[in-house]
Amino acid sequence: MKFSGFIKNSFVDYPNYISAVVFTFGCNFNCWYCHNRRIIEDKSSEVISEEAVLNFLAKRKGFIDGLVISGGEPTLNAELESFIRKVKELGFKVKLDTNGTNPDVVEKLLKDNLLDFVAMDVKTSKENYNKLVGREVDFEKIVKTIDLLKNSNIDYEFRTTFAPDVSLLDIEEIGKLICGAKAYAIQKYNPPEFLDKPYITIPHKREDFFRALEIAKKYVKNSFLRSLD
Repeated sequence: MKFSGFIKNSFVDYPNYISAVVFTFGCNFNCWYCHNRRIIEDKSSEVISEEAVLNFLAKRKGFIDGLVISGGEPTLNAELESFIRKVKELGFKVKLDTNGTNPDVVEKLLKDNLLDFVAMDVKTSKENYNKLVGREVDFEKIVKTIDLLKNSNIDYEFRTTFAPDVSLLDIEEIGKLICGAKAYAIQKYNPPEFLDKPYITIPHKREDFFRALEIAKKYVKNSFLRSLD
């Protein structure tokens, strides 16, 4: 398995733990505000081998707690399960970041006790999903992954980037979808450096974030804002 990026120490990517972070190639979404476009397009100038990551982890036992596997979309990689097994054999916790489009992969990893934490992006309401992610989405797969996590025995969170074309009504619909979840993060939107389409890039006002949080808390008690200055 190969990776497009590697952060050797992070205090923010895995709640309550010090972690390393790897980024996988490729994604089945094309969200216009994505900051990892080089990963989506598989054009990263940096390629990190699985061996390099595992060797680093072996040397850092006792100094870091876990590995975050992000992307791109990690569940697209056929070697994901075998890589996670090697990480677990070294004694590290594993956190997976996913867009939820491959519930069968997530289900298998959960069944085999290979995941300790999952962060799933819930982009917007069902009605607006295809437009926001730039792809045709089987929304029932999104729903299935949500249900898998809600019924699992691991830690997890759902999260939404509050981009300009995600409305408060969308937040309401997301809240209904994930109602009763353990945690829900509403994340700050940061305009990407380059945009290839004339999307509105003016962020929501600060008060809109607090209105979104108020809505979210009706459905998920542990809702919170992330990276809001």
